[in-house]
Amino acid sequence: MEYFVSKNSVVRKIWGSSDTILFIFAGAAAEFALNKAVDWLYFTGRLPADPLGRLFSTVAYARQIVFSDKMGAYQAIDRMAAIHAAVENNRGSKIPDWAYRDVLFMLIDYSIRAYELMYHPLTEAEKTEVCQVFLQVGQRMGLRGLPDHYPSWLLLREQYLAENLKKSNYTLDLYRQYRKHLGLFRYFLLKQGQLLIVPKRVKNQLQLGWVAFLKPVVGVYKFSRLVKLDWLLKVSILPAAYKAQIKDLDKVPAYPKNF
Repeated sequence: MEYFVSKNSVVRKIWGSSDTILFIFAGAAAEFALNKAVDWLYFTGRLPADPLGRLFSTVAYARQIVFSDKMGAYQAIDRMAAIHAAVENNRGSKIPDWAYRDVLFMLIDYSIRAYELMYHPLTEAEKTEVCQVFLQVGQRMGLRGLPDHYPSWLLLREQYLAENLKKSNYTLDLYRQYRKHLGLFRYFLLKQGQLLIVPKRVKNQLQLGWVAFLKPVVGVYKFSRLVKLDWLLKVSILPAAYKAQIKDLDKVPAYPKNF
């Protein structure tokens, strides 16, 4: 059986751990709020109505792609493209290619940043591997203007951060929704997590601050993993309604060939 992502790939390690996935989406939650195309996420109303539910549905698609065989991954990508096409039809306009590219670039960047934050630095070869996996997703979706390799992606990523981010009323509203759905304590943890992982431009525009109180906690958490007590820390800070789903993120899913 040919897999979309090799069984020994670092991408499977990244997307097979709740530790890294939660940081990936902490970072993405910050950038989504600043993206100039964030109005598309508001069109259906699903993101502001249930930001955590939207997170888990997005995670489900990403994990289907990462852990499926090649045909199953293609089916997941095609379904995802069809969902976006339906939204475009309902709105009567097209999501610009640059907005799709921005999402792929976020997933590449935060996959690397989250793994390095929670485990250890990646080699250039491993970073290239992460980049190529998500560029293949973009190619399957028929996106134009994708970079050819990791060094080109680095340049385009910096260009995106400089050109496609803007604080708006959508930004403010989305953060109000984060606060509403998470509660004050978990909202504080979200912003602290974002402070640890987002690029400087994102940090500045969102005014997240500069004192990362969560940094020493991450060190304690890493130690707790060694003595198998990490889940006790997660239980104490995660929303009760999502604890089972978050625990499932640490299990490698076994998708059938044609799911």
